[in-house]
Amino acid sequence: MVPQNGHDEDTSNVDSLPDRIAAILTDLTIFITGGTGFIGKVFIEKILRKNFDIREIVLLIRTKKGMAPEDRLDSILNNPLYDTVVSLRGKKAIRKKFRVVTGDVSLPDLGLSAADRQYIISHVQVFIHTAASVRFDDPLKKAILHNTRGTKLVLDLARQCNDLKGMCHISTAYCHPEVELLEEKPYPPPADPHKVIAAAELLDEETLEIISRRLIPKYIPNTYVFSKALAEELVVQAMQEGMPVGVIRPSIVIPVFFDPLPGWTDNINGPTGLLIAAGKGVLRSMYGRGNCYADFIPVDVLASGIMIGIWDFATAKTVTLANFTSSSEVQVTWDELLDIGRKILNKIPLNGAVWYPDGGLTSSRLYHNFRVVFFHWLPAIIVDTILFLLRFEPVLIRVQRRLTKGRELFEFYTNSQWYFKSDFGQLVRMRLNARELKEYKVDTTDANIPKYLEECAMVARRYLLKQSDDTLPAARRHLRILYVVDRLCKTIFACLLMWLIFKSFSSYFCTSSTQIQEL
Repeated sequence: MVPQNGHDEDTSNVDSLPDRIAAILTDLTIFITGGTGFIGKVFIEKILRKNFDIREIVLLIRTKKGMAPEDRLDSILNNPLYDTVVSLRGKKAIRKKFRVVTGDVSLPDLGLSAADRQYIISHVQVFIHTAASVRFDDPLKKAILHNTRGTKLVLDLARQCNDLKGMCHISTAYCHPEVELLEEKPYPPPADPHKVIAAAELLDEETLEIISRRLIPKYIPNTYVFSKALAEELVVQAMQEGMPVGVIRPSIVIPVFFDPLPGWTDNINGPTGLLIAAGKGVLRSMYGRGNCYADFIPVDVLASGIMIGIWDFATAKTVTLANFTSSSEVQVTWDELLDIGRKILNKIPLNGAVWYPDGGLTSSRLYHNFRVVFFHWLPAIIVDTILFLLRFEPVLIRVQRRLTKGRELFEFYTNSQWYFKSDFGQLVRMRLNARELKEYKVDTTDANIPKYLEECAMVARRYLLKQSDDTLPAARRHLRILYVVDRLCKTIFACLLMWLIFKSFSSYFCTSSTQIQEL
């Protein structure tokens, strides 16, 4: 999609134009679930940076790993993602904008106290529901209670609010994988969400897993997609009842593209995890169709889309369900991405790589299995055996087990091609002025993908792996050694394979010749 503003205003001084999207947040109280998650952190940062006149942000946060909700918020504000907004607004002033309520979307009544629930009902005008368990291999009970019932409970709470202006639910573009062309409209759910929630509440995890084989349709790849499809149906039902609620369906959410910190992420899920695994040399093969388009949406672009959605819903209500995808604008195949990634990992190698980053995507299951055996498991067994004999803790077999699970789950997305209609992006951009198009960038048509992946690699080194920039020269020297070793091993392996083939044919022909002579 090509950005347009549909206006004839003078764009010579963009900053003098009004920012109506930020203005819509003035003096509002917003309730956010999932504020400590990937999407939530970026969305909150953008709100604070664009309009500090927001009245209050109410965050639902649970105690995690012994850390209290208030402490978890403080740790978020200390994240490098918030450096820009902290320098602009000041940490103390920012902290005053928050009200933390202890709770958990997976608990009955969201785990809220009576006082916190009443405060939300009395003060909140806008709900942003981003909380979700994004683990594809969650047990069905956990996925339903967290993603489906959690959505129902948030909707129930929003219905009770005295001055509800709108609610935004973050779904996924893959919640209806049976549809090749996903339009911006509701689709029939894979099951009745109310009955599935009742079953999850009644049955234990083991029993539910047994009946899940009959409950989940074959076209649904995992419990995450199933639970999110059911959650979307609950939102659609609320929408049909007249509740002011909208749905945004993002594709695979990836690190920050534009601002405030390009390449930033807080986890190793999805593409970032694959990049690190490939950079460490433990990921050598993936099964998939390399000519399929990879559909990703940067998290900062999604945050801008949520803010634009709030503005649109408050002023025009032109759309209530939007696909937030990229392949209609930027078409990059998996093979192209892997080629770029290999070049980046040669330029910005990771410390502690165990093998030279190589390999790729193949559509041959046989060839993929061959590479997994010889380039994943065999080296892991050899290295762990050496570590065991040296009385060190074996690690690579454990890593390969985790990597195999993640790789198999991701294969669903690399072996299929979906198409997404995104009329909302075109429609709403026609209503934005030049400043708003600049401040809330929701297209990536002018993006430099190689540069972006470089930034992702650098951020992964600095913030996820805690590797300082001054270790790069040593990492590059180590990579050159691994390159020589890799080529030497491949040469030896090729020679051995040719020798075995030669010996097999020689044995066959010698046997045949002997039989002929005997005859």
